[in-house]
Amino acid sequence: MSPRFERGMPPVRLPVMIEFSQPDTGLCMEPTTDTLRYRACPLCEAICGLEFRFRGDTLRAIHGDPEDPFSRGHICPKGNAILDLEADPDRLQQPMRRVGADWQPVSWEFAFAEIGRELHAIQSESGRDAVAMYFGNPNVHHFGLGAYVPFLARAVGTRNLYSASSVDQWPHQLVCWQMYGHQWLLPIPDLDQLDTFVMLGANPLASNGSLMTAADVTERLKAIAKRGHLIVVDPRRTETAAIASQHLPIRPASDFCFLLALLTELRRIGPPRLAVYANQLRGFERVLDLIDTLDTDALLAPTGIARADARAVAETLYSATNAAVYGRMGVSTQRFGTVSQYLIQLINLYLGQLDRAGGVLPNEPAFPITGPGTSRGSRGRWQSRVRGLPEVSGELPVAALREEIETPGVGQIRALISVAGNPALSTPDGARLGQAISQLALYVAVDPYLNETTRHAHWILPPPSHLGEDHYDLFFNAFAIRRIARLSQPILPLPAGALPQWQILQGLTHGLQAARGEPHQPWPDPRTVLAQGLAKGSSGLTVADLVLSEHGIDLGPLQPSLLRRLQTESGAIEAAPDFLWQLLQDAVQAWLRGGLAAPTDALQLIGRRHVRSNNSWMHNSERLVKGKPRHQLLMHPEDAASRGIVDGATVQIRSRVGTVQTEVVLSADVRPGVVSLPHGFGHQQDGVRLHRAAHVNGVSCNDLTDPEHLDGGTGNAALNGTPVWVTCADQSA
Repeated sequence: MSPRFERGMPPVRLPVMIEFSQPDTGLCMEPTTDTLRYRACPLCEAICGLEFRFRGDTLRAIHGDPEDPFSRGHICPKGNAILDLEADPDRLQQPMRRVGADWQPVSWEFAFAEIGRELHAIQSESGRDAVAMYFGNPNVHHFGLGAYVPFLARAVGTRNLYSASSVDQWPHQLVCWQMYGHQWLLPIPDLDQLDTFVMLGANPLASNGSLMTAADVTERLKAIAKRGHLIVVDPRRTETAAIASQHLPIRPASDFCFLLALLTELRRIGPPRLAVYANQLRGFERVLDLIDTLDTDALLAPTGIARADARAVAETLYSATNAAVYGRMGVSTQRFGTVSQYLIQLINLYLGQLDRAGGVLPNEPAFPITGPGTSRGSRGRWQSRVRGLPEVSGELPVAALREEIETPGVGQIRALISVAGNPALSTPDGARLGQAISQLALYVAVDPYLNETTRHAHWILPPPSHLGEDHYDLFFNAFAIRRIARLSQPILPLPAGALPQWQILQGLTHGLQAARGEPHQPWPDPRTVLAQGLAKGSSGLTVADLVLSEHGIDLGPLQPSLLRRLQTESGAIEAAPDFLWQLLQDAVQAWLRGGLAAPTDALQLIGRRHVRSNNSWMHNSERLVKGKPRHQLLMHPEDAASRGIVDGATVQIRSRVGTVQTEVVLSADVRPGVVSLPHGFGHQQDGVRLHRAAHVNGVSCNDLTDPEHLDGGTGNAALNGTPVWVTCADQSA
């Protein structure tokens, strides 16, 4: 039975035919009507609705869909760049096999059979773990990958699983699993109702929102600043900080001290508001006992934030009706990332804003990703072979991948399967990781491009355009600030000979199973998987409902659900679980010992991104790379003057693991002692076939980040705060 949709939701619309008048010349003319078709954008977490304008079979233009109930017509430059992706001559169209230094097109059947035999031979000789798998960020942006990658991973049977998650959000997952019993019971800021929003290590005006799916996020944040307070805590005056009510320029990697200081100030202002949690809260007394022993001034010393400013933030939070504290990637990718994310949850809990409309509360999506049959989370069920780093949620930290390839012995990685990933550009010490990958006996890449990593592959299996396949946002609907659902249906036919992405993964599985002599059970198609998932949810939606609602469905605002959905063994919120509590104690001891200080002669490196950039893979789009260059190092004028560096100079940046050269831009937007280099550049490498990206200046910041710098709780890469030394390039020579 279909649900009652929220009042005000736009009606179901069929494709619109728009007539364009033309003079009657009697000549044969091209079609004079445009057909409009609709899908969600798959390029970032905002999942904006897009309107695709076709003339005949030709895609002519892309606009925001004004009838999408969530994105309301919003579109960013990346959505329009889909036109470039569709016409990109560098995009591979059929399976490719390396033959010496050349690439040879082959059939799908041949590729699956040969790859299966080669994988089986390596695993027969060296064990299942000799094959590693790496999954890049685009996997969660496509149902045909995200829903089916686990099938392939189970067939391969390796414990050497890696993904972009360990250079991103592992601390979020671990904290939610420890406190709430499931890694995806993730409290989302109720953005449209907030009057006070404190944001750390996040720049939604560039990222469009993250673990907080919020289309048209700029206007939503501006509305908060207008009606209340938007406070940004970040080492750089980001695009988001520029529209905020207040910007506090914190020193990198000191967020946990600032968050502890907020708790101590809240404790002095008033008692915790915990009545709503009644008998479903355990351990909060331990938290109160700890913060009663801490000194706010001493905590704030490493942060560079004044006591008066921290006190004012605490007072604003405590007096607000609807408030939230939120930390994103800049918080997670540091030494105390898990501790910082834990403290954010404790602050929202102290304020009584957890699981509250107008505060932070988990989404209850139409396709559930929590509850029975889903993966709750884990840590330490196995360890990496060389450093003994713990597994988290079924994966090992990608910072360990290089050493697991390079180090001889039982269990050494000899083969790699990557799916939609570019770890040589996206993970710590990327240059050396690329060198290690080039030495593998077998590397199979599911990817449409010869990029900085896949150039080392032996086989490349290219997926077709996403416009030819069904897509449902399995994860981002679950992280959205409203309950939404949308099935993006094919609007282009698949090219002759192309395989949908899920069938590519199935073909790899079948080839391996055939080589082993195992029976192969065909997988259900995406709409069957989607129907099964919807049936497990409480929305009442069916696939038929989604098919008829081409602009998407809005099921209303978020409603409190955490307390009835808790999956902890106690059935309560665990405010001080032993593992997180020990991490917090260790962080406090490190602070007391003065262990947060960077080397006195070093600067601290942070990353950045731009709304026209999409991690490491869209610099081949002319629409995105045109305009002013965005690759330079940002440096505070005081730091430049002390080093004899002038604006526009070429500088050498050195870290423990690598050295790069690039131009510098002097800017007071970064605090003294901090430099900022964007992610996703560094395309000028042999074997890369990205003709437009090859002319985009810039170096890879991950040639500087250190695989030994990790978050202590998860092994997540600590990318932010990397010590670097910057000198004029001519002086360095």
